[in-house]
Amino acid sequence: MKRSKILVVDDYTDNREMYAEYLVHKGYEVVEATNGSEAIERAFEHAPDLVVMDLSLPGVDGWEATRRLKADERTRGIPVVVVTGHARAEDARNARAAGCDAFLAKPCLPEDLYRKITEMLGAGARPKAKAPVGKK
Repeated sequence: MKRSKILVVDDYTDNREMYAEYLVHKGYEVVEATNGSEAIERAFEHAPDLVVMDLSLPGVDGWEATRRLKADERTRGIPVVVVTGHARAEDARNARAAGCDAFLAKPCLPEDLYRKITEMLGAGARPKAKAPVGKK
């Protein structure tokens, strides 16, 4: 059975590694990115089943990266879970307006993130991608 692939995007190494290690321990395959541009590249390259996105990123921030992912037909169906220090109600509304599917405020324990991921993937938030014509 194929393991679900999670893209973890955070510019703080400690946060990114903590979430990545916990998710690997829970059986997920994990791809990492340190900024919004990398997140977009990794999403196109690896077709993750879900993206964990920080909003405060250098260069292309998490809001813009999410807008770009949701605007592209290759990635628009990938659920995006925001994990951010921007914890005001207005921030949550803005994140949802950018296309985020769920919002968690930092500090966020790895087990809370895990619960949200399993909830989103378990609810059939994204059908399995079909192979491009001519490829298996």
